[in-house]
Amino acid sequence: MRLRWWYGLAFNLLLILLVICGGVFIVLPPRQLCISDAVSGKIYARRPVQNGSEFEIEFIHSVNNSPVTDIFRVEKNQLRPVAAKFFSYGAGMPSDLEPGQTLSREGDALVITGFSQSYRELNYIVGTVSDHILTIKNEKISLRDLCGKNARIRIYISKL
Repeated sequence: MRLRWWYGLAFNLLLILLVICGGVFIVLPPRQLCISDAVSGKIYARRPVQNGSEFEIEFIHSVNNSPVTDIFRVEKNQLRPVAAKFFSYGAGMPSDLEPGQTLSREGDALVITGFSQSYRELNYIVGTVSDHILTIKNEKISLRDLCGKNARIRIYISKL
């Protein structure tokens, strides 16, 4: 019974401190972009990300053998496609736009924007002939070197 008054005093002092400092002590847990094995769950890599940050995944399309770059934005715990860039229009590439999407040109690239769907995770099979390259904060990561050829991987956001 004697120690209970300490709890109340400590709690009140903490509240006063938060009011005086404007609540700056409230910290949201940091987020990480995680790359893991889709079957075993083994974590291959983690990179810190913030809400609104973007990353790219580049690969050579297996059907038409031309480069593709998918650009994603972190939105809380979701991954939202921002753009899909490709250089050859044909087999295996989008032929119809969904409502709200636009197709434009950036130099030699065709670019689709206006995606409305967000994802909790992305699933890839790392290339055996061509690599998948993840670019995040100007760091290029070979997913083939990191995870191995033909690895089934998950890319998702986690909190620490």
